[in-house]
Amino acid sequence: MSNVKMVLAGEGGQGVQTVGEVLAEAAYNAGLEAMYLPNFGVEQRGGVSLAYVQVGEEPITAPKFRFADVVVALSHRSVARSARYVNDHTTLVYDSSGEEIDGGAVGQARRILGLPAVQVAREELSPRVFNMVILGAVWALAPAMPLQEVKRAVESHLGYKFAVQPELRELNFRAITRGRELVAARFGG
Repeated sequence: MSNVKMVLAGEGGQGVQTVGEVLAEAAYNAGLEAMYLPNFGVEQRGGVSLAYVQVGEEPITAPKFRFADVVVALSHRSVARSARYVNDHTTLVYDSSGEEIDGGAVGQARRILGLPAVQVAREELSPRVFNMVILGAVWALAPAMPLQEVKRAVESHLGYKFAVQPELRELNFRAITRGRELVAARFGG
């Protein structure tokens, strides 16, 4: 299995950095090679934030890459900002709850997967767990790692919130499962 290179892009505050960190930690805990590289500059709230993640069995030789296997773009601006990482081998995931993305901005993506993540979070769970729906979707596209490792990494990053509001733990875990189901429904995997 070769390594999977991912770019997660979203508006500051959408939680792409948390998704990147959790995914890399879960992969590492599962015995895979993992690297997470944040890129948010001055955009912590309101601008586009990028997270570069690599996971797999092979050693990671460079922190950055030219093209990604998976690009997750959660807003129109993040589609534009991450389009340069898309080629004919890339799966592009975007939130389809709002407007459709501009086809010209996504380059030559092999597969384009629109997921109604905001809508699912709002209607089925809570808007607070939108990024966990995305985490579940990305987990479905990443190298195999057990759910227990994903949950353990979420606990590591969000456990302080769960201590104050214990109901958030199960809500986050349901959101992860729901995100994975959305991808499985679309691609049968």
